[in-house]
Formats: sequence, C-alpha cells, structure tokens
Amino acid sequence: MNTAHYSVPNIHCHHCVHTIKTELSDLQGVKTVDVDMMTKEITVEFEPPATPREIESLLADINYPAAK
Repeated sequence: MNTAHYSVPNIHCHHCVHTIKTELSDLQGVKTVDVDMMTKEITVEFEPPATPREIESLLADINYPAAK
C-alpha cells in the first residue's frame, strides 16, 4: 500500500471535503482518503492501478489542484 500527501490550498468547507473524498474514492486502486479542512491537507492510501500522478490530475480536474 502506498501513501501520498497533498497540500490543497482551496479547501474551504465541508462541501470541498465531501467532493474530494467522493471523487478520489471512485478512482480505481484508492483505498482511503482523509481530508483535513483546517490544515488543507489530503492523505491518500492507494495501490495500483492508481498512481500519484493520476491522483494529482484528478484533483486538478475537479478544481482542487495540489500545491507544488
């Protein structure tokens, strides 16, 4: 199992948290998604076929891009 951490500055409310969790959880290979609204951090546990690049791409697609 792999773990990736992302800083997502535009997390502002519970709707943001719900959207991120729902969208990432639908990605094949993603096992858990934890979103901390206070620190604006996301932790994703995943295994193949999911990849960090695919997770980052999905975050950008749903308008929650990870900070570089």
